[in-house]
Amino acid sequence: MSNNNKPGVYVAWKTVTYRSVIMMMVGAVLILGAILYAAFPKFTGSTVKAAGHFSAGLLERVAGLAPPLKGPSAAVSQHASFTALDGTIRVRKANGNSWINADYNVPIEKGDVVQTGSEGMAKIVFSDGTNYTVKQDSLIVIEENSANEQQQTNVSVAVTTGTVDLTTSTYVQGSTSQVIVAGAKASLAPDSSAMVHNNPKDDQHEILVKRGGGEIERNGEVVHLSNWEKVSFQSESKTMERATEIGPPAPITPGNMMPVFINTGDKSKEVEFAWTPMANAAGYRLRISHNPYFSSLLMDRKMETSSVVVTGLPVGAYYWSIQSYDAAGKGSVESEKNRFTIVVRSKEKIDLALDIDPLTQHGHVIEVTGKTEVGARVMVNGREVPIVGDDGTFHYFTPPLPNGENLITVTAQNSKGGVNTHQEKLVIQ
Repeated sequence: MSNNNKPGVYVAWKTVTYRSVIMMMVGAVLILGAILYAAFPKFTGSTVKAAGHFSAGLLERVAGLAPPLKGPSAAVSQHASFTALDGTIRVRKANGNSWINADYNVPIEKGDVVQTGSEGMAKIVFSDGTNYTVKQDSLIVIEENSANEQQQTNVSVAVTTGTVDLTTSTYVQGSTSQVIVAGAKASLAPDSSAMVHNNPKDDQHEILVKRGGGEIERNGEVVHLSNWEKVSFQSESKTMERATEIGPPAPITPGNMMPVFINTGDKSKEVEFAWTPMANAAGYRLRISHNPYFSSLLMDRKMETSSVVVTGLPVGAYYWSIQSYDAAGKGSVESEKNRFTIVVRSKEKIDLALDIDPLTQHGHVIEVTGKTEVGARVMVNGREVPIVGDDGTFHYFTPPLPNGENLITVTAQNSKGGVNTHQEKLVIQ
């Protein structure tokens, strides 16, 4: 008997996709709307129009023609960059277990650790324009560095040990810039600067707002700080101690990177040091050193006047800073460090080579590279380039610059008093 005549059950089906079902439902809604409109002429046209827009939008999404519905934009991780490196600086990447030497080409990302040595200093710029100066014997951890589609940024850095100076820029409303010290979280306002110090060994922790404002939160306690106000605490302290600091004077002369000339045959030079007087200061402390870390001092003197003449300084390069102190002898933070050079006056014009590469723009930050004479010093817009290579090459990132036309001024100076300046305009939009 043939198998073709065997009885059996046959199942047939037709594939129907979700898209087909949705399109049929939309069509039914449109037909129902037309019937209602015919039956009730006074039925609001806006309702039908809204239904039509909804249907069209739904069809577009089903067909894959419309963009997805917009919800809260997700934050995207950013990376920070080194803008200055001096001495021993190490980095431990978040995805690694070993330390590497810091380099301008090493991106600083969330979870990375940066450590400076006993004579090391690093400057870092973040995506929101915040600048960190990590001083000697310090260790920081990048807790967060992200931005969303609305350009709102979130930067958070934990200072595990050491001292850090930081400055925030004019970031977008809704952004946050936060520094963490021993469990205390300092949220800084735009265009603010602060100094934080964390000494776990002696259990001393401080957050000082130099300019602008900040909100400090620790164990449920919230303290608002403004210019030259600080909080300090120990690990077991239930509350933070608030105090007002005396601001440091501003160095005037010798100006930063300025030569001080000495006549041929003279062995030393009298140099006048001057600074801005402070209203609440009982006196001042002047320090002079051959190195920017002040690890060895040529002078450490207290005085009541806002200027003094120092004698017996031979030819060479020097750094100086000034502090003010109150009636109780409590000193302010250090001022900016000015560098000056005592050089023998030359009767002839001194030529100094200075070649600048094309400027590289990274948003509001400008990368400046070039080459000058071996042993020369370089300034960019009045700020000294910390490192000039043994061959005279230099690499520098400016702080964030404002929109509009900006002037980049690069000045080189050698030990003989030779000076060369290069200027270039650029527009930031």
